[in-house]
Amino acid sequence: MTPIVLTVSGRLTRSAAPGLCAELEALLTTADAQVTSVDCDVGDLVQPDLAAVETIARLSLVARRSGGRRLRLRRTPPELRLLLDLVGLDAVVGVVDQEADHEGARRAPE
Repeated sequence: MTPIVLTVSGRLTRSAAPGLCAELEALLTTADAQVTSVDCDVGDLVQPDLAAVETIARLSLVARRSGGRRLRLRRTPPELRLLLDLVGLDAVVGVVDQEADHEGARRAPE
């Protein structure tokens, strides 16, 4: 099954989170029930910070509450990876390797 794809770009603020969550909910309501993951392209985020981490955590909750789907990040900037690791979300949110992106493989935990 093809995963649901959500693209997040620019600078994320706390005020953007509800709109992105609503967008994801709309995508999930029209998706096939057999789709088990949501791919979130974060490659064009600008200056990822804790507001971005909070937004990603909220998106992950939306995905999980919709049939136990998992949020996977693609094209993750190194700064965001470090923040996710720092707050412990790296174990909750899947981070897909850029090289493995073409094969659909998930990055192994470090």
